[in-house]
Amino acid sequence: MTVPLVFGLAGEGCALAFLISTIAILLVALNVNQFARISASPGSLYTYIKDHMHPRFGVLAGWALLIAYIGTAAAVSVGVTNYANVILRDRFGLEAYPWLLTALVMVVACYLAYRDVQMSTRLMLWLEAASVALIAVVAISTIVQHGWRPDIGQFTLKGVTPEKLRVGLVLAIFSSVGFESATSLGSEARNPLIAIPRAVKWSAVLAGVFFFLCAYAEVLGFHGESQSLDKSLAPLHILAQKAGLPPIVGTLTDLGAVLSFFSCFLACITAAARVLFLMGRHGALHALLGEAHEENQTPHRAVLLSSVAAFVPAGVMTFRGINLFDIYGLIGTLATFGFVTVYILVCAAAPLYLRTQGRLTRGGIAVSILAVLAMAAALLGSVYPVPPAPYSLLPYLYVGLLLSGFTWSVIWSSRSPASEREISGDMNALQNEAD
Repeated sequence: MTVPLVFGLAGEGCALAFLISTIAILLVALNVNQFARISASPGSLYTYIKDHMHPRFGVLAGWALLIAYIGTAAAVSVGVTNYANVILRDRFGLEAYPWLLTALVMVVACYLAYRDVQMSTRLMLWLEAASVALIAVVAISTIVQHGWRPDIGQFTLKGVTPEKLRVGLVLAIFSSVGFESATSLGSEARNPLIAIPRAVKWSAVLAGVFFFLCAYAEVLGFHGESQSLDKSLAPLHILAQKAGLPPIVGTLTDLGAVLSFFSCFLACITAAARVLFLMGRHGALHALLGEAHEENQTPHRAVLLSSVAAFVPAGVMTFRGINLFDIYGLIGTLATFGFVTVYILVCAAAPLYLRTQGRLTRGGIAVSILAVLAMAAALLGSVYPVPPAPYSLLPYLYVGLLLSGFTWSVIWSSRSPASEREISGDMNALQNEAD
């Protein structure tokens, strides 16, 4: 769903937008891994920023991450709804109420994260791998069908202005955001100081390459189509038909999209719950959020809260009959602002951390500066030139949400006796307290 939206903004520069976003995300990944190689604490980037910058920056990062993860979950929930209805329409000639499907996504994912995230994550991993493989087959088949000839329009950026490219870049970055979510698991991972940095790096690289391939193939495949790429509800289904693949492949790609979006929803509420868990432990939010379920050993209250918070905007907008692609683009853009904010903060914190470790080098400083500049440029591109409404209102909505949450936490922590409570003990004790 992201590729058509980026094409609608950046036109023939769609694939280039994904390439630029991949380079920017990789720079951020290099900074994140400065922390992940040494520290294995849950809470993702919130912990890194809180521990190595002023605690107030940690609270700000925590709220930005919550907006990012919960916003992403809300956006991808309508992705499930869209592709589930595509399958129902093609196979059975009927459609389900979007609101009902969105609610079902929330309930099932919440149950899995509440009970045992390890089991559900492994299942989603295999389903996701199958989905990615199938989509890659469709993309490569489309390129092969065109004889491996380069699409000159995409390489020469025909009709693309810098302004269009900058606006499309924000949604292109949305495709790779959350690449760092493995850091939210901390000591729950096996060999976390090795596995988590590896996951962070390769998530950034492989996701970027995959989206570049898909963007190039989809723009290429829709040349000459009566319906433009940004108007298509199921572009991969159409490309599978054009490539001469069996009809079942189109249906399977749609099913793969349903599973992909669902697994992303599950991953987002899992990551958001762990940020809520630590903020509750540190006194930035109510202490009840910092408690784990006695039997399941999951941050159950945080899971429930993050699931409901993700459903509310998506549920309200689907109930009002707003186009699902518009919902995805609007909420996804809002979530991207949260990610970009945190990426800027963690990249700024990396040199401070390296200095405390006696490992600060000119290369580390350079990578930090380049990453901050890349993220800042993406953020600037989303507000200037001013995009059309309602996208022009999103920066104000984001700032309002961020400052409201930050103010609430500051007031709460000042009144709470557990305002700066830290998680102590070794990693075994930590693993027993939080899933």
